[in-house]
Amino acid sequence: MMKVALGQFAVDREWQRNADTCLDLMAQAGRQGADLLVLPEGVLARDITDPDLVRKSAQPLDGPFVTQLLQASRGAQSTVMMCVHVPAANDKVFNLLIAIRDGKLLAQYRKLHLYDAFSVQESGSVAPGDEVPPLVDVAGLKIGLMTCYDLRFPELARRLALDGAEVLVLPAAWVKGPRKEAHWEVLLTARALENTCYTVATGECGERNIGHSMVVDPLGVVIARAAEGPALLTAEIDPARIRHARRVLPVLANCRFAKPELKRPGLDLDRGR
Repeated sequence: MMKVALGQFAVDREWQRNADTCLDLMAQAGRQGADLLVLPEGVLARDITDPDLVRKSAQPLDGPFVTQLLQASRGAQSTVMMCVHVPAANDKVFNLLIAIRDGKLLAQYRKLHLYDAFSVQESGSVAPGDEVPPLVDVAGLKIGLMTCYDLRFPELARRLALDGAEVLVLPAAWVKGPRKEAHWEVLLTARALENTCYTVATGECGERNIGHSMVVDPLGVVIARAAEGPALLTAEIDPARIRHARRVLPVLANCRFAKPELKRPGLDLDRGR
């Protein structure tokens, strides 16, 4: 069994307060024996009255925010995943998912799909990534990385599953709106069921975002769910459940489509050039 913890909170505009919250959740998850702690998207700073704050407050990976978390992770068994904004070229930032453990940066993933939808334009301040996320080994399982709006693109989840992912992890800041909680649950369940993977998704809560962190098993069963307020949610990931799901529902083996590939600028995929 792999024990996962989901640390749901409302991100503050002051980065040190958010660092303190992350450190507290890391300590709590460690005391509970969690192998993996997933925190929300954009945990460095946020303010709904100042959309440009994510750009202005961005820090490099060797800045004080991540440095504090790395120092606190030394000697701990838990792997911690979250998204932070780091400086990029042309006065923009990357929305970067990082995985840390025992004082080391294990992996990083620049968000591919930017949230230019529902009257929001993330690409105004954020530059997109251009690489398929890596897999991360945690407690003997392979973890695929996704971020928030990536959830609406089934190609990425399928690519990660075909690469070997058994669990899909998704830090998020899912914005409130009509039927948005339903979108969240339907999509998390679909990504789990169609890929026979667990989905572990931590959402930011607060005035702007829905919270509702969830864990869905490989047959589409919601096994853990938070409400709209701050919470530390735990669940167990059972490798036997993954094996069972892939035996009775072998969609990955039965699929007749090629592995999804990331589009490259100027590439005409229909014509193969």
